[in-house]
Amino acid sequence: MLSLLLRLSPLLLATSLVACDDAPRFTQAEPGEALGGGKATVSKRDQNAYSMPSANLAPSRRLDFSVGNSFFRNPWVIAPATTTARDGLGPLFNTNACQNCHIKDGRGHPPGPSASNAVSMLVHLSIPDQPYYAKVIEQLGIVPEPVYGGQLQDMAVPGVAPEGKVRVDYTPVTVTFNDGTPIELRQPQLQISQLGYGPMHPDTRFSARIAPPMIGLGLLEAIPESAILANADPHDSNGDGIRGRANQVWDDALGKTVMGRFGWKAGQPNLNQQNVHAFSGDMGLTTSLRPMDDCTAAQVDCLKAANGNGANGEQEVSDNILRLVLFYTRNLAVPIRQDIDSPQVLAGKNLFHQAGCQSCHTPSFTTAADAAEPELANQIIRPYSDLLLHDMGPGLADNRTEFAASGQDWRTPPLWGIGLTQTVSGHTQFLHDGRARNLLEAVLWHGGEAEAAKQHVLTFNAEQRTALLAFLNSL
Repeated sequence: MLSLLLRLSPLLLATSLVACDDAPRFTQAEPGEALGGGKATVSKRDQNAYSMPSANLAPSRRLDFSVGNSFFRNPWVIAPATTTARDGLGPLFNTNACQNCHIKDGRGHPPGPSASNAVSMLVHLSIPDQPYYAKVIEQLGIVPEPVYGGQLQDMAVPGVAPEGKVRVDYTPVTVTFNDGTPIELRQPQLQISQLGYGPMHPDTRFSARIAPPMIGLGLLEAIPESAILANADPHDSNGDGIRGRANQVWDDALGKTVMGRFGWKAGQPNLNQQNVHAFSGDMGLTTSLRPMDDCTAAQVDCLKAANGNGANGEQEVSDNILRLVLFYTRNLAVPIRQDIDSPQVLAGKNLFHQAGCQSCHTPSFTTAADAAEPELANQIIRPYSDLLLHDMGPGLADNRTEFAASGQDWRTPPLWGIGLTQTVSGHTQFLHDGRARNLLEAVLWHGGEAEAAKQHVLTFNAEQRTALLAFLNSL
């Protein structure tokens, strides 16, 4: 009898936990639910699960994917060098390869106590907006710190001083479930030391951000703008407390303001510009869209350092290399889901909806027929994100504006593939600065527009919490 009850318990959980709620009742998996990336979804779920090309990518197109992967994975070197296709690193930089931040195309993490540099966590800088910086704000979304610019670089080529060192300390914060179970969260305190160019502006604002996973980015880019805006509700017209807003950002190529969809605050409009700004800010590499090194006027040695530009004015990252990296980043596939028919996973899915998490973590979209790559077109995808900005409350605030995003606004991060974080990246540190050491901690940091959802989760007992986590880890 006991063994029978143990087998029935998850099934009973799936059908009974939401008995008094108006949320949808999920008693079986939805058609195609396992294929989060539509026909582009891959079946691999091992440590290389985030590094696979779209499953529907033709063999003749996989060569560009592989070449793009080589420029994403392999290190760039200091100029001048015999490796002319990969020289020009720095003078100031955070890392020498994209893969060092996006570990196996996965999630970065904050620096450990003994780390010599932050590597996969960046620190963005700015000062309060001023009216006479209107053009700068229009194009950058911020006013950069006058000496150190918009991002702290903790590494440099020989003869150039790094901008500083980054450390993160933590203060414990306890949250208690209604059943009396305590959970200890950790509140980060960012520490910047060894400044290489004197003191910063006294009103400098800091935002620590870990590198996000790379999967499914081309599919997110292929979601029609109208479909994203259909979920926006900046004035909370339906009265549910959720006020999703699209960021409005500068498009370097078009020279105008457009909708943002990439980055922790949706500060970039498309993947190419996201890549260009990463090459510039993270590795000090020039492109045709950003042809200058990331040195400020106060950093004289940085400005004088050698670069990797060609004799005829070619930038350090050629347009062809940029094209190949773009193709690679567009076609990193979403891994297939697992256990979608599990009674416990279905129970967790019910609880996810019961708490209202789907109000921001929108389960599905259909990509546009005119997507940049044909393999990404007309796909039913399940990213569990609306790509909109939401006020997440003071607990998660960085107090740093970025275009239309306030200091408490964050873009809803996609959840697809999140259960493979440990397998791929070797850790389970979540949220924009990696403060959450597991998914439950990440949920409990939610506030602002998500406060009601968090309070609902705090009513869950141990069995319900386990079910919710089983659903999230199935994604």
